[in-house]
Amino acid sequence: MSFKNRLFSKAGLVIVSFFYFSCQSQEKGAELSNSSNIGEPTHEELVARGKYLIGIMGCNDCHSPKRMGERGPEVIPELALSGYPSDRPIIKFDNPLVKEGFGMFYPDLTGAAGPWGISFAANLTPHETGLGNWTLEQFTVALKEGKSKGLRSNRMLLPPMPWENYVAMEDEDIKAMFEYLQSIQPVDNVVPQPISPDRM
Repeated sequence: MSFKNRLFSKAGLVIVSFFYFSCQSQEKGAELSNSSNIGEPTHEELVARGKYLIGIMGCNDCHSPKRMGERGPEVIPELALSGYPSDRPIIKFDNPLVKEGFGMFYPDLTGAAGPWGISFAANLTPHETGLGNWTLEQFTVALKEGKSKGLRSNRMLLPPMPWENYVAMEDEDIKAMFEYLQSIQPVDNVVPQPISPDRM
């Protein structure tokens, strides 16, 4: 085979290889594009994601009443995420440490006292005494802006609610949490209003 023929043969091989790998890259790109546009998650997927987030973010730590069990305080399943129990007596926090700036908790963590007064964990269940009448927008405002009842005209949420940690949360995660909370067992529980420091 002459030098000229070998040159054309090699050039042809390079061109064929280029087109082959170019097509392969386009196909892979299309596959990636299609996989990233699969669509919105189903309701079941949102609820599962929300349950996971509520669990790892420790929402039960403060919002679920507990009783002492073999492993210490354990969430009461039928009262999960229902907040400070309305039928529980309110303890007067006259401890001098609180007046000096220390914080104290009820044994099951659903109530806390400190320089801000006494605050009570909210009912997060879908009952009308909890989040039953809330919109996703209200839930978002509460988490990202720290506003009571998710209304911008209301007071700020009180400690120990760590809303500042959630300012940068993705809207999809907030939606998943809201969908999960709307799916759980509703509990009729009117949580007491906060008590100001001068009334402690």
